[in-house]
Amino acid sequence: TSAVASVKEEEFNKGTVNDPAQLIAGKVPGLTVSRPGGDPNGGFNIRLRGVSTVGANAEPLVVIDGVIGGSLSTVDPNDIASIDVLKDGSAAAIYGTRGSSGVILVTTKSGKEGKVQVDYNASVAAEVLANEMTFMNASEYRGVAGAVDLGSETDWLDQVTQTGVTQVHNLSLSGGTSSTSYRASLNLRDAEGVGINTGFTQLNARLNLTQKALDDKLTITGQIAATTKNAQFGNAEAFRYAVVANPTMPIYADQSGNGITAQGGYAERDIFDFFNPVAIAEEGINEGRDTRILMSIRGDYYLLDNLKVGVFYSQQRENDLRGEYYGKNLRFRGFNRNGIALRKTDERFNQLFETTVNYDATIGSKTDFAFLGGYSYQEFINEGFGMLGGNFLTDAFTYNNMGAALDFANGLGSIGSYKNNNVLVAFFGRANFNIDGTYFFSASARYEGSSRFGEDNKWGLFPAVSAGVTLSNLFDISNVDNLKLRVSYGRTGNIPADSYLSLQRFGPTGNFFQNGAYGPSFGPISNPNPNLAWETKDEINVGLDFALFTSKLTGSFDWYTRTTNDLLLTVNVPVPPNLFGQTLVNVGELQNTGLEFALNYAAVNNSNFSWTPGINFATFETVVNRLGDPEAGLTFGDGGVNFRANMGAPGQNDTELVRVREGDELGQLWGDVKVGVNDDGTPEFADLNGDGSYCNCDDDRQVIGNGLPNFTIGINNNFTFGNWDLNFFLRGAFGHDLLNSYRGFYENLDPTTVGNYNVVNTENFDPNVTAARVNNTHVEDASFLRLDNMTLGYNVALDPGAAFRKLRMFVSAQNLFTITNYTGVDPEVRYEDLNDGDNGGNFGIFEPTPDPLAPGIERRSTYFTTTILTFGVNLGF
Repeated sequence: TSAVASVKEEEFNKGTVNDPAQLIAGKVPGLTVSRPGGDPNGGFNIRLRGVSTVGANAEPLVVIDGVIGGSLSTVDPNDIASIDVLKDGSAAAIYGTRGSSGVILVTTKSGKEGKVQVDYNASVAAEVLANEMTFMNASEYRGVAGAVDLGSETDWLDQVTQTGVTQVHNLSLSGGTSSTSYRASLNLRDAEGVGINTGFTQLNARLNLTQKALDDKLTITGQIAATTKNAQFGNAEAFRYAVVANPTMPIYADQSGNGITAQGGYAERDIFDFFNPVAIAEEGINEGRDTRILMSIRGDYYLLDNLKVGVFYSQQRENDLRGEYYGKNLRFRGFNRNGIALRKTDERFNQLFETTVNYDATIGSKTDFAFLGGYSYQEFINEGFGMLGGNFLTDAFTYNNMGAALDFANGLGSIGSYKNNNVLVAFFGRANFNIDGTYFFSASARYEGSSRFGEDNKWGLFPAVSAGVTLSNLFDISNVDNLKLRVSYGRTGNIPADSYLSLQRFGPTGNFFQNGAYGPSFGPISNPNPNLAWETKDEINVGLDFALFTSKLTGSFDWYTRTTNDLLLTVNVPVPPNLFGQTLVNVGELQNTGLEFALNYAAVNNSNFSWTPGINFATFETVVNRLGDPEAGLTFGDGGVNFRANMGAPGQNDTELVRVREGDELGQLWGDVKVGVNDDGTPEFADLNGDGSYCNCDDDRQVIGNGLPNFTIGINNNFTFGNWDLNFFLRGAFGHDLLNSYRGFYENLDPTTVGNYNVVNTENFDPNVTAARVNNTHVEDASFLRLDNMTLGYNVALDPGAAFRKLRMFVSAQNLFTITNYTGVDPEVRYEDLNDGDNGGNFGIFEPTPDPLAPGIERRSTYFTTTILTFGVNLGF
């Protein structure tokens, strides 16, 4: 009776899949899995039914074999049997506070009764750059007035990229008896990125065990999974500066002169916002090690044939260790600090205890009834430590001897540590009714409390109700095998990203020098808010499932509308009476509506050939109904309008790019409208308010695009012919725009652009423009259709006495081509802004802060897209 999508192993995306999220990219209508660029260590943005919140927890909740909030990095893609997506509020409400953005259920493979089976899967892949920004080459650049000829010809992007090679090995052992089953697996991934000195080596191990006892009344299920990953993160700025570097500049220099500064053997220029990209890629150290351990055990006991009690316990521990070092001669970072090092670690631990009761019964002769009731307790502990310091006598230690940094003795180093915890407690229940296999009804509720909320609002209720009717049982409709109508309502919630935000807190705010020594200063870092409460989402869903023509044509339609109330937003407050200038409050409202459908057709199905095409389609629209509460003195912007996402340096620091306004769609790109070029080479902008002149203010700016798509699409085709199989999958997003930051900065003949950088040379280049000023011409339609995956496989016919149970060979290609008019790095949807200016995070070294209120901007620090060709073999013994 709810909107639920299930993707089985045979339907997963193939090829070099290093993240479980990639398995279902484009497979579920309404679910978007995207990663702009091809960074091997970059995470995937997962959004279900658009934007459900503008705060924390914007991605769906992940549940792995019952572990709520499980980390996808603990699961190797080869170990997953199926992935189910709970899309609507009625399906997700049983998960309460963390279900607002949807729920993804991951089921791992388990052993089966029978003889021992050994499976080995191996693949090797080559990864190359798929797309480049169009900049001038050396000869084109020399022909521009004001060009600075440094005497060389350098393809900078070629210098910081390589052909990345990835190896994947997966070994599993499974089997069992009538009372015991098991599956053990070991997975090794060694991946190189196309950016030099980027990649990772990852080892996963997993054991799933099931034991039955007491005449099969008791079933005990246990799992343990461990992951370790050693990664070289590199730095996306190497791509950024490779794109904009003067193509006549040499890579290396032994001595300074001719506009070149020799710095540690590399050629540098003493200009604003430029660093040698090869030096960044080769000399900067940015690496880390991640470890994950997940353990769980469950016991289910049948007190009666239809009454089962269950107890579940799990622990998950995650540790991230990071190290960065930038040497004494590296101009990018480190040069001005005589070498600078960062060392930090973050550890996250959570434990979950649940107990449940399941009762099934038959009422009369036609009604089946099922009840679930339970209690849940989950505790989270987060702690970490970090330090950043510079002024080293030697680069030899890198980040491994922080005590050698003289900054700490001089009061210039940064040290920090933290520890916090929070608890979720819940009581939940669900009842399902099935009347004659025709009428269906379900109701659930979760009453949940969190320590992260204010003293007066720690508990919340999350109800859901849904119903369905199989119309094909009531009416005899020609060629209709199944037709079910579904209607549902559900409420889900959201919690803050951090603990203690409802309390008045004081913390260190810097150092001061007094009496010959440095000491810490303390000040307010949050205001008390005893009324801080849940962010709630109410969702209505109407769906239709069908099977036609002897079930050759199957599919589903869903329409939904949802309203998110009491958004968790940080708003500006007056000081005094407040001690701190911002407070986390419940204010604002989002409304989201959309339509989804999925269609599959068994076009041909015989012994020698089969063809099954499928398509899924989804729309969504997010409207910001309310941002603040003026009567309560809570303002988020000015008069219901808030501007976001600064363009940045060089030269455009005060240029805001996104407008958020009450009553309008989210994602509005905002700016000037170019109508020509003035005699002095500056862009001529439209007088939009009609007062006779352009004012360089918001009165003469307008909405120039929207960063969120109108609809997404996935097209799948499966073929079999004899022992061969072929699958290809296309994925697209349409109706969204992107602000091309490279064009906004460098597509002009501004003397600063020409003298310091390279010039963008797309079909939009206008040589008459001699001033850098972002405007509507830099906002492009980024609609795209991409051949995401194509796999050709061959199953070798084996004799009954062969050494192998199965033998399959395959070749797979990912991101073979993209059809788009976008001229930037990647037309992929940007659901949040990641600024590429240094915001002082990460103990002073750049760490971008995501802004979900500012979609639609392609920043310069984007890892370029890649194409991957994979060869593999699947063996079964």
